[in-house]
Amino acid sequence: MRKNLSRALAATAVAAAAISGASAAATPDTVTATPDSLRWGPCPQKAASQNADAPRLECATLDVPLDYRNPDGRKIEIAVSRLASKDPSKRRGVLLTNPGGPGASGVDYPAQLAGAGLPKDVLDSYDVIGFDPRGVGRSTPVTCDLTPQQQARGNFPPYAHTAADVAKEAPHARTIAEQCATSRTAWMLPYTTTANTARDMDRIRAALGEPKTSYLGASYGSYLGAVYTTLFPERSDRIVLDSNMGPGGYDLANFRSLGRGMEDRFPDFAAYAAAHPEYGLGSTPKQVTAKFFELAKRLDAEPVGGIDGTLFRGMTFERLYVEGFMPKLAGEWQALDKGKPVPPPPPIPENFLASHSYVTCGDSRWPGKVRDYQRNAAIDRLKYPMLGGTTGNIKPCAYWPDSRVEPPVRIGDRGPSNVLMVQNERDPGTPLVGAMKLRRAFGDRATMVTADQGGHGVYPFGRNTCANNTVTAFLTNGQRPAEDLACAAQPNK
Repeated sequence: MRKNLSRALAATAVAAAAISGASAAATPDTVTATPDSLRWGPCPQKAASQNADAPRLECATLDVPLDYRNPDGRKIEIAVSRLASKDPSKRRGVLLTNPGGPGASGVDYPAQLAGAGLPKDVLDSYDVIGFDPRGVGRSTPVTCDLTPQQQARGNFPPYAHTAADVAKEAPHARTIAEQCATSRTAWMLPYTTTANTARDMDRIRAALGEPKTSYLGASYGSYLGAVYTTLFPERSDRIVLDSNMGPGGYDLANFRSLGRGMEDRFPDFAAYAAAHPEYGLGSTPKQVTAKFFELAKRLDAEPVGGIDGTLFRGMTFERLYVEGFMPKLAGEWQALDKGKPVPPPPPIPENFLASHSYVTCGDSRWPGKVRDYQRNAAIDRLKYPMLGGTTGNIKPCAYWPDSRVEPPVRIGDRGPSNVLMVQNERDPGTPLVGAMKLRRAFGDRATMVTADQGGHGVYPFGRNTCANNTVTAFLTNGQRPAEDLACAAQPNK
C-alpha cells in the first residue's frame, strides 16, 4: 500500500470451541450459523510474499453471504490465509490482520508482518490470519471497468486552484461513479462495505473454531477493527488499531484531513533536506518549504516527463509515509528541479481503485453539489496549501447511487476495555487529529499510545521501541497501559 499514491491514500498504507451450537439470530450482526470449514492448502505464489515466512503461509476460501440480512441467499468467496503458530504449546488463539486500503489485499500480510519483524512471542502466541476483504483480489472481486487512462489518474483528484478546476473535475467523477454502478459487479455495490467486511471477519473466526479473535489492523484497517469490535464486542479479544482513522472511517472529513496530515509531516522532510546540502533544495527548512511551492507551480505550468504539479504533490505525500524514503524523495526533487524526468509511479490495479470506491462511497454519504466541493477546496487551499486543493476537490462519491442498505456503524464506548490504539504524532495518511477523535469515541474501551515520530504505520514497522514493546506486551500478556501513554522520540542510530 506504500508503492503508489492511491495505495498510500488508502494507504494513501496496518485476531476453543466453535459456535456451531448457537442459534441464528434476527439481525445480521448476531448471525452465528457455522460457515463451511476452511480447507488449507498452498497459497498462490506472489512476488510480494517472497520472504522467509512465505512458504509457511496456507490459504483457503470461505463462502459468506452477500447480504447478511439474507444469510441463506447468494454467496461470495473470501480468500483467507494462515501463518500458524510455530509453538502450539504457547498458542492462545488467532490474530486477524488487515494492512489498510480500502482496496488492498491482505492474504500475504501475515508473511509480510513476520518479515518486517513481528516478534517471535507474537508469532508463537497466535495463528496470524490474513484475508482479502470482499471485493478485493482473490476474494470475489469488484470492477468499475476503468480504462487505462482512468487507472492512470488514480483516485487522487487534480489540485484545484480555482472553482473552475472543481467544475472541470466533476464530469470525470460522475463518469467513474456511473461506470461502477453499471459494471458487471454492480450487484455487489450495496453490500461492499466495512460493516459487511467486519461480518465476514466474524465468519472467519467461526470457521476457525474460535470463540474470540484478536486483531491487528493499520490505516483503514484501524476503522475496520473499530467496526468489528463495535458489532461484535463479545467476540473481540485483544484489539490493536494502528495509524488510526477518525470514527467516521474513510469519509469526506477523513479525505480532507490528508491536507492536515501533509502539513504535520512535511517539516520532518524539510529538516532532512536542509541538513543534506548535496540535494540543493535549500539550507534551511523554510527554504525547502519554499522550494516545494516553487516546484509545484513550475510543474503545473510545464510538466517534466509526465510529472505535473498534482503528481508532484502526491509523490511527495506518498514518500512521507516512510522515513527511509526521504533520500529517494530528495533525489526526485533534485532531478525535477533540474528538468530531469523521474520514473512515474507504477500502474494502479483496476480492482484496487474499484474496491476503494465501492467501500469509501458505500460507507458514508458525500455531498452531491459541485459548489460544496468548490467551497471545500477554497477553504482547504488556505488552511493546508500543500495538498488542500486536491483533498477539497470532488470525487466519484459525490455521484454514488443511493443504494445503501444500512447507515454507517457508530463507534462508541459500549463493550469491553480491550482496545489498544497506537499512533505516530506526525502521520500524513491518518493524522493524529483523527486518531484523537476515535480515542474519544471509544471512551474507556481504549487506551492510546502515541509515538514522537513521523510516517504511516507504527507496529512492527517503526523503530520506536516504547510503542512496539507496548503493543507486543498487550498481544502476548494482555498488559495494557492504565492510561494513555506518550512515547518519546527514538534517537537516530
